[in-house]
Amino acid sequence: MKIYTCLKKQIFEDGEHSIVPIRFEDKYLIMNWRNEQLYHLRQLNPLTKDEQDKYFSTIISNLYNQKNPKQILFSYLENGVCIGYGGLVHINWIDKNAEISFVLNTQHENNFIESWCKFLSLIEKVGFIELGFHKLFTYAFDLRPDLYSALEKSHYTKEAVLTQHTYFNKVYIDVVIHSKLNNNIFFLRKAETYLDALMLFDWANDKTVRQNSFSKREISIIEHFIWFNEKISNNETCIYILTDLYKSYIGQIRIDKIDEYFEIDYSISSSYRGRGLGNKILQLLQNEIGNVNFLAKVKTDNIPSKKVFINNGFKLQSDSNGLSVYIKKGQNG
Repeated sequence: MKIYTCLKKQIFEDGEHSIVPIRFEDKYLIMNWRNEQLYHLRQLNPLTKDEQDKYFSTIISNLYNQKNPKQILFSYLENGVCIGYGGLVHINWIDKNAEISFVLNTQHENNFIESWCKFLSLIEKVGFIELGFHKLFTYAFDLRPDLYSALEKSHYTKEAVLTQHTYFNKVYIDVVIHSKLNNNIFFLRKAETYLDALMLFDWANDKTVRQNSFSKREISIIEHFIWFNEKISNNETCIYILTDLYKSYIGQIRIDKIDEYFEIDYSISSSYRGRGLGNKILQLLQNEIGNVNFLAKVKTDNIPSKKVFINNGFKLQSDSNGLSVYIKKGQNG
């Protein structure tokens, strides 16, 4: 399987459906589907095998190793069988947005809305979760009303109508743009289940987490479950899991009430680091808890965490013996 160097994760799954980096073995299937559906594509003439071979050997093959490719394409599989393809195109790495493109096997048009919704949920994992893009959008000729149903069902908003924007079948037709922002896909929920406890145990023993902890000793599963049960039973403590619309385990943040402060401890799963989610989890916590006094203790050499607290309005209170203490006071603090 080919891999994209710009992605840490390559395969995105949801039940019997998945997307994988576009496979060369699917190129003629894709060619046939595009030729059968010229009416809604920005493609003037049917493709030939020679043209498709050249496109895959000169364009597609170069995408895998690019740091910031203009497009990231996937084969869309159902139980391992390719039934469509699509991805992120016209990618703007500076503004962090991209257009979504998707072509479904013509024989599956009777499941058009369901297939589009499923593909959208998968490609959002790439755009919003893996790449941390701010916005995804679609650019569609005003020919397929079922597409708008799928987009609206997936919480995309009609952003613009480009009136009589393209020439089709000897008349000018509209182009409709729908979009979705990354702002509202992350949220916090309280940790309370056995699976939550297991995930927190794995994170606690993560190599980087142990390096940044004040105690580097590995934690045993027994002492972890004793600690977890004590914490979730304590009214002065709350543990939240950072998750998303796809129920991913992304990170954790804990607050312990100590005198007039809520002391913060957080970590992000190794699979999601480097995407600004430390800022996100801290912002969500502040929205959740409200206007109170916060305190955070960070090892002086843990530069990423120090930046997160500074970026969120925390002030350095003390810095000695390898320990930096940050506070942020509420209006009544």
